[in-house]
Amino acid sequence: MSFRVELPQTFTQRVTELDDGEYLAGMWVCSGSPAAAEIAAASGMQWVLIDAEHSPIGLETTTSLLRAMNGYPATPVVRVPVNDQVLIKQYLDLGAQNLLVPMIDTPADAEAAVRSVYYPPRGARGVGSALARASRWNAVPNYLARAEELVSLTVQIESATAVDNAAQIAAVDGIDAVFVGPSDLAASMGLLGQQTHPDVTDAVLRTFDAVKAAGKLVGVNAFDPEQARKYLDAGASFVLVGADVGLMMNGARAWAETWVRD
Repeated sequence: MSFRVELPQTFTQRVTELDDGEYLAGMWVCSGSPAAAEIAAASGMQWVLIDAEHSPIGLETTTSLLRAMNGYPATPVVRVPVNDQVLIKQYLDLGAQNLLVPMIDTPADAEAAVRSVYYPPRGARGVGSALARASRWNAVPNYLARAEELVSLTVQIESATAVDNAAQIAAVDGIDAVFVGPSDLAASMGLLGQQTHPDVTDAVLRTFDAVKAAGKLVGVNAFDPEQARKYLDAGASFVLVGADVGLMMNGARAWAETWVRD
């Protein structure tokens, strides 16, 4: 009898199972270190974002990080560097079940992401799963027929234009969830570095309302604890509250202040 592999729940499936008032708390892995990824996955955080957009993390490193996290309860999500059909195919084939696609400004951008994620006839994902980790080299039963239920797609709204288009973006069939990025949003509003500015907060909350009205899940990045609580109270179902590199730098600085003498 051939050995068969069952993949874990997708990020969307896990968030959908939450009761009212519950949420998933997560952290970034930006260092590219498999040890950092494994520590994050073992820490008790419920999801971990592997960031291939703003970090030196490529395809091979992403594979290593996913392997390091395998078997732990935290759900890995991979942010691809760009909304590109070829790159998305490669990230899916290496076994990234849960993708976050950045810089989605229009419904057309969202539709392009959907096409990249799904096989024909719904999309245009290239068929090579028998050669790839995604299907565990054909050890996942009926991978091609079941691929839609084995992957999840979250898109990132992070500009003033995207906020204006949030309802239409969220309504695109195949978009499972929307993640709001206040940093780039603030920059696009002329408020660079002011993620907690009232105008930025208002734009985030307006996006929440539009996404939830479309029946989709919504989450946000918020390193400031007070801001994170505000967004969770407003209905965010998932939130990122820290990063491996930030935690290490903050800890190292605190240690230096304790022990280093001028």
